[in-house]
Amino acid sequence: MSNSPNPITIKKYANRRLYNTATSSYVTLDHLCQMVKDNEDFVVYDAKTGEDITRSVLTQIIVEEEGKGGQNLLPISFLRQLISFYGDSLGGLVPRYLEYSMQAFLRNEQQMRQYMQHALDGLFPFNPLEEINKQNAALFESAIKMFSPFYGAPGAPTPPGAPGQPAEAALNELQGRLNAMQEQLDSLSKQKK
Repeated sequence: MSNSPNPITIKKYANRRLYNTATSSYVTLDHLCQMVKDNEDFVVYDAKTGEDITRSVLTQIIVEEEGKGGQNLLPISFLRQLISFYGDSLGGLVPRYLEYSMQAFLRNEQQMRQYMQHALDGLFPFNPLEEINKQNAALFESAIKMFSPFYGAPGAPTPPGAPGQPAEAALNELQGRLNAMQEQLDSLSKQKK
């Protein structure tokens, strides 16, 4: 997030208005969305109770962005699977896995943007990019199957925590695959230079 040692405090009042204490002004969810995009760290507190409600406000921003149409980042199948993990014994692994996956995606983001730019300029062939996308899709599908409630189906992986496949081993396997993909991206980047 931002270089500031302390996050900006946003207060949410009973009338649902949001107040930015740093600028002494009322803000909207769109303002907070832009703050996230600008890498500005903030925390949202309920003005009456003092409760930290940052998670629910960020979730509300996602819901509004998804509702605007155009670009939907959360596929319906993903949302259904995510909901199914609430109250599940594997639910504790999901946040860690999602956080690691997003960090891996962010590490590759700049390279992916460069590949797309060069591909569109005709300077870089689509084949390596398509191969990386196929690998990313296969990894994501493998991860979803791993967390799927339908263990035991033909071809389904052993569930995390089951004999022979502890949860930590499953996460390590996924981390290894992501690291291998990072190495392939680095190799492609060196070939381009």
